[in-house]
Amino acid sequence: MKNEKSKAIFEEAVKYIPGGVNSPVRAFKSVGLDPVFIDHAHGSRVTDVDGNEFIDYVCSWGPLMLGHSPDIIVNGIEEVVRRGTSYGFPTAIEVEMAKLIVEAYPAIDKVRMVNSGTEATMSALRVARGYTGRNKILKFEGCYHGHSDALLVKSGSGTLTFGVPTSPGVPADVVKDTIVARYNDPEAVREIFETEGNEIAAVIVETVAGNMGVIEGTKEFLQTLRDVCTEYGSVLIFDEVITGFRIAYGSSVEYFGIKPDMVCFGKIIGAGLPVGAYGGKDAIMSMVSPLGPVYQAGTLSGNPLAMYMGKKNLEILRDNPEIYTSLREKAVRLATGLKRNIEELGLDFTVNDSGSLVCLFFAPGPIRNYDDVKHCNTQLFKIYFEEMLKRGIILPPAQFEGMFLSHAHTDEDIDTTIKASYEALKVVKEHM
Repeated sequence: MKNEKSKAIFEEAVKYIPGGVNSPVRAFKSVGLDPVFIDHAHGSRVTDVDGNEFIDYVCSWGPLMLGHSPDIIVNGIEEVVRRGTSYGFPTAIEVEMAKLIVEAYPAIDKVRMVNSGTEATMSALRVARGYTGRNKILKFEGCYHGHSDALLVKSGSGTLTFGVPTSPGVPADVVKDTIVARYNDPEAVREIFETEGNEIAAVIVETVAGNMGVIEGTKEFLQTLRDVCTEYGSVLIFDEVITGFRIAYGSSVEYFGIKPDMVCFGKIIGAGLPVGAYGGKDAIMSMVSPLGPVYQAGTLSGNPLAMYMGKKNLEILRDNPEIYTSLREKAVRLATGLKRNIEELGLDFTVNDSGSLVCLFFAPGPIRNYDDVKHCNTQLFKIYFEEMLKRGIILPPAQFEGMFLSHAHTDEDIDTTIKASYEALKVVKEHM
């Protein structure tokens, strides 16, 4: 595999950008390689600056449900650009987008657009605190909710990979009201609420944890969160930046049958452009300025480019429910093939899947929480990642990330991936 151009660009990048990248996982440090610099992409494949083509299971970390640059979405974007990229005034398409989201998510009455998942979670927590008049929040080990200070406590992916559960630069006073519990442990949640419940403003949770691999919240766990929040008057926030419109068009409400009080979105609602949103019941969202006293603003929030792309994406997903059926079938096909490879090679690894997300853990199962994930052999994952890259498959460059499937992935792509995985796992076995 050629990498001269990527290597040269990276050598230049580190002179001007911290670590040479604008998001840590892109540096490929957890797999011990120099990063691949992408030149272009289409469908299920990306091509790097050296001309290497890969079947892509990153898909921009989730937004690309229909694959890279599908004509059905990108056609027309030039006209939007010519009309203006941002105005600083409200536009009709923001209203259309908000209506589309609210209609799809029966747990919320109103939604506010922002520019990233981090903005969405940070804002939702501020609103929840304003609404309840309380300060404490409860989150879970291994769940990542963006890089705002109060949430960088045992957060997942980047911090897990680098062994830094809490980032330097976050004052102790900022996180003193953040309680951290074990994911998928309903008894621990009940115990915390018995002592702290009357001071907890909100519980924030990924219904499918996507930054410590792929781990579904159990029905008992999520129902316990709903029950205790109702009992103690706390706000239950579903962080659906990854799962929103991915695991189902109705997101986690449809998938799990449990309704939160607030929700955070990102990724898919922008179809690859920067976007985020948070929503909730009318009484809660009435706290948001200019209607209420909780302040939040953003110059580019609801910009016409992201709204155009996101609206088309959601309309296609709404009007073509067979896409979700197909995506699930693809995920099952991939997960089943990976499991078969593991069994045939006599390896004690684990495959988790949820909706159109799949993760191969280099550890025995079951994998249910952060404690289980910590047993993964990241050195073996490094070998596996590089061997897959050599075979034309690009995976998320960290053990603690899920593989994202898109509608553009074909059965042939998946079969090629399964075959490549078998060969890569054979090499892994030789190093054990």
